[in-house]
Amino acid sequence: MMKPAISAFACAVVLGLAPAAQAEMTPDEIARLGKDLTPNGAEMAGNADGTIPAWTGGLTKPPAGWDPKMGYADPFKDEKPLFTITGANVDQYKDKVTPGMAALLKKYPNQSMPVYKTHRSFANPPEVYAATKENAARVKLDGLSIQNYEAPGTPFPVPKTGVEAMYNHLFKYFGGYKACRDWLPVRASGDFYRVGFCEHTVQGQNMEPRKENHIFSFYGAYDAPSTLIGTIYLVHDPVDYTKGSRQAWIYNAGQRRVRRAPDLAYDNIDDGTEGMRTSDDYWGFHGALDRYDWKLVGKKEMYIPYNAYRLMDPKLKYADMIDKGSLKSDLQRFELHRVWVVEATLKEGMSHVLPKRVFYIDEDSHTVSLAEGYDGRGNLWRVYIYPLVQAYDAGVMFQPNWVAADLSNGNYMVTAAANERPQPAYEWNVKGLEADFTTDAIRRRGVR
Repeated sequence: MMKPAISAFACAVVLGLAPAAQAEMTPDEIARLGKDLTPNGAEMAGNADGTIPAWTGGLTKPPAGWDPKMGYADPFKDEKPLFTITGANVDQYKDKVTPGMAALLKKYPNQSMPVYKTHRSFANPPEVYAATKENAARVKLDGLSIQNYEAPGTPFPVPKTGVEAMYNHLFKYFGGYKACRDWLPVRASGDFYRVGFCEHTVQGQNMEPRKENHIFSFYGAYDAPSTLIGTIYLVHDPVDYTKGSRQAWIYNAGQRRVRRAPDLAYDNIDDGTEGMRTSDDYWGFHGALDRYDWKLVGKKEMYIPYNAYRLMDPKLKYADMIDKGSLKSDLQRFELHRVWVVEATLKEGMSHVLPKRVFYIDEDSHTVSLAEGYDGRGNLWRVYIYPLVQAYDAGVMFQPNWVAADLSNGNYMVTAAANERPQPAYEWNVKGLEADFTTDAIRRRGVR
């Protein structure tokens, strides 16, 4: 059984970059998938004291009487917190609370972490598990170059390096989705406004025709405020950044033209974020890995935001969710889960507003759940809270209502909120035509 400390096998390799083409998983390792390891590579068993249960297949059915027009109903709505962590008692739990969350609690006495019973709700469709097993047998890593990967599926079910762990997160399954959601830039005073953003994102396996070295295509358009309506982003991301770069364009309604957007990556500041979020903060992290050295610190048991259905309740109004420092604590839910801890350190000669970052990646879904960003002096600067929710009708785990909090000035940014949007806010497993993700297509869609 895993102990709360970093597990031994996770520490076998801690350097983020492998020296040469790294061998794929052995047949014996692959045979463990679906046995003592879940089909996605997590430990099937619970922990020694029972505070983390065994994985038994995840949450694959909605609550009785569920209608998609209700939004994602909370299957655990009747549960009460086991206990609550605050700035006053956080030191008692320091081995299971991230430095970022501890700092947030100590800075804001109104903030707390209600800890609930753990439910390992993650699940993907059976065909994705089968694809993960196939990928595990053939995928190799040569430095930052990932070789022989075919979406969907997790490339490295049991990551041995930081780069492998990040590729697992980057390639997590979602198939394709359409969603109109809101960003809320919140000032320390509590003042905020709504930025509406509609997305159509399709992974490579759902795109027709399927393209080589293509992981996803993204189309995004603002529908609020009026000053941003008509601004459209188009992004094509490669599987292997060493063999191709991100292709990005922006349509500007005022100029009525499409132009290349090479800066729509890394620490670029997206329109409507008030400088509170960088481009590569989206989804926990996305984009090229080349600016950092990636270290796999190991696996730990941590309290992370999980099964956060209450945060998505469409009966809630944004004004009633806003609090000092972050969203209101009584809307949040933390559970004890095993996470992979990955530390990113800026390479010499590279630039980024965050020279050091730490990611806490859910072992079951390989999705970032919490993160921290440090400034150039080594001070903790930004805290990221990425609540995880299982879309029980789609076999997808995703991150709604996530927060990027600036500890230096009290501002924070909420992304992917859909409480005030018509439900269902998400359309999953959508397909895509390459013709809909071209510069001509976004030019036609551009309206003022």
